[in-house]
Amino acid sequence: MVSRNTHHPVLTTRALNRATLARQLLLRRTPMTAKHAVSHLVGLQAQNTKPPYYALAARLDGFRPEELSTLMETREVARIVTMRSTIHTHTAEDVLALRPLVQPARDREVGVFRKGLVDVDLDRLAEISRDLVEERPRTPKEIREALLEHWPHADPLALGVAARCLLPLVQVTPRGLWERSGQVALTTAEAWFGSSARAATQEDTVLRYLAAFGPASVKDMQTWSGLTRLRDAFDRLRPRLVAFQDEYGAELFDLPDAPRPDPDTPAPPRFLPEFDNLLLSHADRTRVVPKEYKERTWKGNQAYRTFLVDGFLAGIWRPEETKAGATLTVQPFGTLTREQRTAVAEEAERTMLTMAPGTAYDVRFGTL
Repeated sequence: MVSRNTHHPVLTTRALNRATLARQLLLRRTPMTAKHAVSHLVGLQAQNTKPPYYALAARLDGFRPEELSTLMETREVARIVTMRSTIHTHTAEDVLALRPLVQPARDREVGVFRKGLVDVDLDRLAEISRDLVEERPRTPKEIREALLEHWPHADPLALGVAARCLLPLVQVTPRGLWERSGQVALTTAEAWFGSSARAATQEDTVLRYLAAFGPASVKDMQTWSGLTRLRDAFDRLRPRLVAFQDEYGAELFDLPDAPRPDPDTPAPPRFLPEFDNLLLSHADRTRVVPKEYKERTWKGNQAYRTFLVDGFLAGIWRPEETKAGATLTVQPFGTLTREQRTAVAEEAERTMLTMAPGTAYDVRFGTL
């Protein structure tokens, strides 16, 4: 949205980059615990099982994958569909608070599948599904097959989507555990945590979003959350916020005391997993993704692992494990200077030492 308040201070793309990296714990690694980081970041994108581990490895000093895995096993964090209809790893508190907040978006998703749900009583579907998964965790296939017994002419995919959207279904362990993952099995958040849901307010969530992703526009937060009509929440908070504008005139909001480092603050290389929230949580991603690289992190519906140089997207990488050891291949989009290449190699080595300690490894540079 373009601001009519042209007197707002302007934040350059580089200033936005450094501010966002600071909130995302990517300017320097922090000794924060994994649980605190998952909460501060308002969840970690988790379409695949390993990305949350790599996301924390890029952000936390002294992180070990077993720390997050233990949190999952002890039910302090869990995997659930929340923002943008995608799976996130959240703390138990956020599962119970954020899932009800984004329910309007999940209801819209059910509407997309309405042609496959003709004559299906959605309240009854939710009741049957809840009884099923609270009796014992069920796989998506088991849920679909059970629902088909009640509505044999409905679309199986639509039935499964409706159950996932109408209920707060968490993926139970061992799914998502480090090096011990299993198939998807689901139960309700209330059953898994033994607590009742208590929806977060839009205002509180705006403040948390800005703390992790700001400065940001209303449109940015709507992109991150999948929700619409958040302008009123921002306006109610306006007396508690500061306002800026970007180089194109869009109005940006921020917390008064949030970090906004000097644009020339050094930003070391960082290796990010596929689907990292840094790349997905703004309507305008140029604060991290140069325009010429906008289409280069995806192929079809497959996302690549990415790395940053000087705070901006600079290429993709892939790890490969064999019986003989592990290899991390770095593929820059452009030419790296000698100093940048050295720094990227050192960060790659640190990533390998964190994620595969005791394993022989090799870092290689490739071309695209």
